Amino acid sequence: MRLLTSFLCLSLFTTGAAVAQSGYFEDAYRFSKTTPAGSARIVAVGGTQWSLGGDVSNLAGNPAGLGFFRSSEVSLSLGYDLWSADASYLDQSKSYRTSDFSLPNLSFVGANPKGPLENGAFKGGAWGFSIQRIANFSNEFGFYSDKLGSSSIIDFYLGEASGVPESQIENRGLTGLAYQTYQINPITVDANGKPITNPNTYDSFVLGFPFQDENVRQKGNASQINFGYGANFHHKLFLGASLGIRSLEFSSKKEFNEEFGNQPLINSSLYENLFINGTGVNLNLGLIYKPIDYVNLGFVLQTPTWFAMNEEYDASMTATYDNYFFAQENKTLVKETAVSDVILSNYGLYTPFKVGGGATVFLGKYGFISADVDWVDYSSSRINSSDFNEGPDNQVIQNLYSSTVNYRFGAEAKLKNWRVRGGYAHQGDPFLNNSGFDQSTQQLSGGIGVQFDALRVDFSLVNQNYNSLYRSYKVLDNNGVNYGPLTEIKNSITSAVVTVGFNF
Repeated sequence: MRLLTSFLCLSLFTTGAAVAQSGYFEDAYRFSKTTPAGSARIVAVGGTQWSLGGDVSNLAGNPAGLGFFRSSEVSLSLGYDLWSADASYLDQSKSYRTSDFSLPNLSFVGANPKGPLENGAFKGGAWGFSIQRIANFSNEFGFYSDKLGSSSIIDFYLGEASGVPESQIENRGLTGLAYQTYQINPITVDANGKPITNPNTYDSFVLGFPFQDENVRQKGNASQINFGYGANFHHKLFLGASLGIRSLEFSSKKEFNEEFGNQPLINSSLYENLFINGTGVNLNLGLIYKPIDYVNLGFVLQTPTWFAMNEEYDASMTATYDNYFFAQENKTLVKETAVSDVILSNYGLYTPFKVGGGATVFLGKYGFISADVDWVDYSSSRINSSDFNEGPDNQVIQNLYSSTVNYRFGAEAKLKNWRVRGGYAHQGDPFLNNSGFDQSTQQLSGGIGVQFDALRVDFSLVNQNYNSLYRSYKVLDNNGVNYGPLTEIKNSITSAVVTVGFNF
C-alpha cells in the first residue's frame, strides 16, 4: 500500500490538486481518461467517430462502423508527441519539454459483404482487430523558487505523526523516514519534566521557512487490443460489438528538496518511486442508423474497464545538518539517511462507463460534417483490494470527481484524390469543486489525406491544452484549508500522426 494514504488528502482536493505520490483515487481518473485515437483521418476530424463508419478506428470507437466496409483493409500509424508543461509557483515560472515516438494504431479489417443480387435483410459485415494507444502518461513538471515558502514539509510530517506512539512511528511511511533522519523527534518529558513512556507527540528543532523545489518525471502509456464485428442490415441499420483488452504501464519519480538558512538543518531531500502496470477488459456496443442516404446517426455504449493492477513503491530521505549536537540522543548530526521497504500491492480498478451519440451529414461527393457527444461519470470509478482498505479512496472518488459532457466536431472536404480535414474537441472538467480553476481540455486538429487507388496516406496534427494544479504535501490551517505549496501547470500536447492504409 502506498505510504501516503488518500483519506488524509481529501481536504486538499477542494481545488482538484494532485498530491505527492498520492492515494489510489488519482488512478481512477488518470487511467480512465482517454484521448481520441486511431487513424490520422479520425484524429484530424477531432476524434468524431460515433456515427462515421468505414474507418479502422471504429474497432475502439463505434464497432457498428465496421459494417460499412466493402473491402478489406490493413492500416499502420506512426506518431510523435511533444508535451510542454509550464509551471508557476510563487509567481515564478519553469518550463519542461517531453517527447516520444509511438505506434498509435495497427489494424486489420476483413470484409465479407453480400452481393447486390443476394436477398435478405443481412447485407454482410466485417470483422477486425487492432492495437491502439489510447493514452500517453509521459510528462515532466515541477517548480523551483528563490522565495521562501509559507510552510515546510516538516509541518506535514508533524501533522502525520501526531498521536502515533514512538514504538510505531518508524512504520508510518514518509513520517517514519522523517523520524529516522531526526527531522521530527518525540517530546520525551511532560510539562513537569517527568519522562514520558512511549511518547506520541513530536516537535522539530528546525524552525523557519525553507526554499523549496520539486521535480516529477512520469512515463508510460495505455494501449488496447480490440476484436470486433459489425453487421449491415438493408444498408440502413449497422450493429457492432468489440472486445477490448487494455494494458497500461506508469512510472513516477519524484524529488522534493528544501534548503534552510541559519538552521541546524542545511537541506533535505525526499525521493519517491512508483511503478504501476495493469491489464483490463471492456466491451463496446454500437449502432449506426441511416434515416436518409446522406445522414448517419450513431449510438455507443462502452462498458467500464475492469483492471487488475500491480504496483511497487519505495522512498528514501536524506537530511544534511551543520554538525548539530542533538542532546536528546547525545549525537552529532551530519548526514542522515533513511530508506523505506519496497512496498508491493495489488488492487482492482473499475473505470466509468461511457454513453455517447453522434450525427454525420454527407455533402454529396464534397465531404462531410460530423459531431459527437458523450457522457462519463468519473465519480462512479471504484477501487477494491485485499491488501489495503479501499474505502477511504472510494469516498474521495465520490467527493472529488463529477460527471463530464464531452463533445467533438469535425469535417472533411474532398478535392479529387485529396482530403482536407479539421476538428475541435472538448473534454469537461472532471473535478466537482474546482473553485473557479478550469481543468477542462481543449483540442484543435487538422490534417490532409490522399487516395491512390488501393493505397491511402493520411496525416494529422493535433494540439491539446489543459490546466492542472499540483500540491506537494498537505498542511492545514485552523480552517482546514491546505496551504502547502501549490503549483499551477499549463499543459500543451502537440501530436503528429501518419497513417498508411491498403485496401484489397
